[in-house]
Amino acid sequence: MACIWISGICIALMSVFIPWGIFTRYVLGTGSQWPEPISIQLMVIFTFLGAAASYRAGGHIAVQMLTQRLPESTRHTLSRVVHVLMLLICLFMVWFGTQLCIGTWRQSIPELPMIPVGLTYLPVPLGGAITALFVLEHLFLGDQSRRAVVTFDHETAPAEGVQ
Repeated sequence: MACIWISGICIALMSVFIPWGIFTRYVLGTGSQWPEPISIQLMVIFTFLGAAASYRAGGHIAVQMLTQRLPESTRHTLSRVVHVLMLLICLFMVWFGTQLCIGTWRQSIPELPMIPVGLTYLPVPLGGAITALFVLEHLFLGDQSRRAVVTFDHETAPAEGVQ
C-alpha cells in the first residue's frame, strides 16, 4: 500500500507543480526554476514504485499469447522462469542503480544545487529492491489474488474471486 500511496502523492504533487510553473512563466513572466526538475523526480518515483505495486497486483504488462497455448505443467514452469528472470532484472537494478547513485552523489542539479544528482537516481535501486521482494513473495506464496485473506476475527477466507 505504501508504494501505491507514494505514487499517488507524486501524481497529485505533479498536478500542482506543473501548472504553477506554467503560471509563473506565462502569467507572472518570471518562471520558477524548481517545478520542472521536481516534477521529473516525482515522475521517476511514481514510475518505479508504481511499477512495483503493479507487479505485485499482477497488473503488469504480460504477453500471454504463447503461454495460454501451452499445457498447464509447462505454463507453470514458464511462469517460474519468468519470475526468476524478473528477480535477476531487479538485482541488476539494485546493484547498478546503487553504483549510479554513489557515482553521481557529489554532482548537483543546476536548477536545484542543494539536491545531489545521486538522490534523483535513488528510486532505481529502491524500486528494484521492492519489486524483488514482491517477486520473492510471488515465488514462495503465489499470486496475491489467489491467497486466503485473514480477517480481523482471525478466520481465513478465499481471496476475492477465488473459489
